Amino acid sequence: MTGFKRYLPILQWAPGYRPDQAASDLLAAVMVTVIMIPQALAYSVLAGLPPHVGLVASILPLVVYAVFGTSRSLSVGPMAITSLMTGAALAPIAVPGSPEYITAALLLAVMSGLMLLFMGVFRLGFLANFLSHPVTSGFVSASSLIIIASQIKDILGIDMHGQSLWVLGRDLFAHLGQTHWPTVAVGAASIVLLWGGRRFAKPALQRLGFTAPRAGLLSKTVPLLVVVLSMVVAWTFSLDERGVRLIGELSGGLPSLVLPTTDAGLWQQLAGSALLIGIVGFVGSLSSGQSLAAKRRERIDPDQELIGMGAANLASGLSGGMPVTASLSRSVVNFEAGAETPAAGAYAAVCIALTTLFLTPAIAWLPRATLAAVIIVSVSTLIDVRSLVRTWRYSLADVGAMLATIALTLAHSVEAGILGGVVLSVGLYLFRTSRPHVAVVGRVPDTEHFRNIRRYDVQLCPNVAFLRVDESLYFANARFLEETVLDLVTREPALKDLVLVCSGINLVDASALKSLETINERLRDAGVHLHLSEVKGPVMDRLKRTDLLDHLEGRVFLSTFDAWRALAPSGECPPAGVAP
Repeated sequence: MTGFKRYLPILQWAPGYRPDQAASDLLAAVMVTVIMIPQALAYSVLAGLPPHVGLVASILPLVVYAVFGTSRSLSVGPMAITSLMTGAALAPIAVPGSPEYITAALLLAVMSGLMLLFMGVFRLGFLANFLSHPVTSGFVSASSLIIIASQIKDILGIDMHGQSLWVLGRDLFAHLGQTHWPTVAVGAASIVLLWGGRRFAKPALQRLGFTAPRAGLLSKTVPLLVVVLSMVVAWTFSLDERGVRLIGELSGGLPSLVLPTTDAGLWQQLAGSALLIGIVGFVGSLSSGQSLAAKRRERIDPDQELIGMGAANLASGLSGGMPVTASLSRSVVNFEAGAETPAAGAYAAVCIALTTLFLTPAIAWLPRATLAAVIIVSVSTLIDVRSLVRTWRYSLADVGAMLATIALTLAHSVEAGILGGVVLSVGLYLFRTSRPHVAVVGRVPDTEHFRNIRRYDVQLCPNVAFLRVDESLYFANARFLEETVLDLVTREPALKDLVLVCSGINLVDASALKSLETINERLRDAGVHLHLSEVKGPVMDRLKRTDLLDHLEGRVFLSTFDAWRALAPSGECPPAGVAP
């Protein structure tokens, strides 16, 4: 049963499910539905898909995640960044909104789901670590700018296309003279109401006597109120007859089973995009889930989350949806509304299904300018300038990766931005670790501590040197260690013993082992004994499986202080501040 509970987290909470939990989950589901409906419609349009696809992708995935997911707060469905990536992946394949385009979208969801499932079953969640925080932050900020730029066409009522900021900007200026002012009025009013609601609704509700948590939750309903208001205005004044573009008639009904195409060429063409969409979505959802779980002292299993997100994407694709992931904004609402279990997501799916069945005629009157306003106001909060400034102050190497990601995303494509940022991050890591920090250390007088001779006034000994390496040893820095040791021995002709302080070494690979053997041999030829100190258990276990220790000229000491006492008698070592 333990194995089933591991892969089916629903078995951990469902047997003890209580009526009071059901009531809390139902309330949270209603609040999430209010937020999710306008977002699902907007993000579907952002991906170049008919609006009803977003509603379809918000039904079965929620139910499936409730079975396989480990977070009690995450709300799964369409999300801005993955929608942008979906549109970018499908644009070269077919015309947005066409049957071929929709077929490719559901295949993308199926492939992304299968890849995440594979990674989860084989516990490959560590691959997501290659998306460092600076790369992720830069990609999200740049993508948000592209998303905002791509929605200007619906705010102005013009035609413009493109997947990069440069192309979108060029197309905007080319069609600026076609601006449709009634559409601008609808879009501008929607932005003002949405922004004003986000900025002032909560304080206003608090002044009316609502508690801060309840006022915060109620203020989240502003997007739905704006959507409803815009539909009423569009219907009352027949805005479609005035040239304002509306959503139009939607395909009603519940999701049905849709099998993906067997076109091998299309599978191959979408493989890279499916993997990137899956990993980006997983990284974002895992971060959101862990931050919310920490508030309840709960634990999120990353590998099981891969399975949960994979199953949700697979369900979305097989039901005619699009790639999905967890939304931080909806998840926070779910959490603050009091969701007790993942059943809240299943209840939200029922609410959205009812909306799909009975409210699609009303949604047809929704102006596209209002949807564009929902997207613009929603994603504007994802532009993280503070992270850029903070990274700039902390690490020029990391800010380089962030800026490269931003530049490639804005100038070329989202895929290029991610891949470029990952490659640059890995390259910078290899560069840094290929030249690890090493320090000659000496004894802090009257203590058992050893510190860098360049930073502290320490005690040294003329015939013994202590060299600390602050990095694991592997193929990229093995030769650097050889050169550093030989340079030290060359500069200290009186040296008789060299202690390699291994407190910062967590790994010694085969290349580094060969370098240690070479160092031992060359020091022996120079009349110097090589010693090791503070070797960690896992490293020592591996070294014992080799003959290095048998041929080591010196000894292996438990601590650097033990090596000092054995090799540097106090009578031979002058006190600190006195040149040896």
